[in-house]
Amino acid sequence: METHTGQPETHHRGTAGLTEPPADYAARALTWSAWLLGIMALLTLAFGVVILVEPSITLSTLAVLVGIYLLVSGVIDLAWAIFGSHESRGLVAVFGVISVVLGVLLIRHPTHAVSAVGLLIGLWLLAAGLLRLVRTFFEPGNRIWSFVLAVVESGFGVVIVSDPNIGVKTLALIIGIALIVTAISMGLMVWAILAVRNAPADSVGAAGA
Repeated sequence: METHTGQPETHHRGTAGLTEPPADYAARALTWSAWLLGIMALLTLAFGVVILVEPSITLSTLAVLVGIYLLVSGVIDLAWAIFGSHESRGLVAVFGVISVVLGVLLIRHPTHAVSAVGLLIGLWLLAAGLLRLVRTFFEPGNRIWSFVLAVVESGFGVVIVSDPNIGVKTLALIIGIALIVTAISMGLMVWAILAVRNAPADSVGAAGA
């Protein structure tokens, strides 16, 4: 999934209708981003562990598990795009739709071909990595870990897509490892976001460089 941690430059209105200082709004937005990303990190880790520790997982079970994960991730992205105030709402919304569509396809798994299921998952990882790479340049304070996560997602996507003869166990192993590594990277991004939120105002610009 994608998250935004950019800081608005103008005043925003709070729930009471009063003008909210930019610093307070930015801190609240960063806190929300950290919580959301933390929840997704735990969810990603859980799915990765379940897939990885199941030695006799079937293609149908694998497709359903990954499909549920993509569906939940896509819904969160769409909600973030609708209710957020960041500049890349359009990109997040498009990726959310892609995740939901692929999630539904995997849950229904109309084909029992491992290559077809692997292709869908690999393409999603590639799209996630490329989108995150683009957004890395607009994410203050966590660019390093965002870049690392983009490389990880894209790399695993390439590995899956480039092997048309991949087996179920190999596919499950790669997906499980990919999700666990992604979860760890998300956790490091949460740490970076909280570091930016707690940093003095005059050092935020330097952290995002």
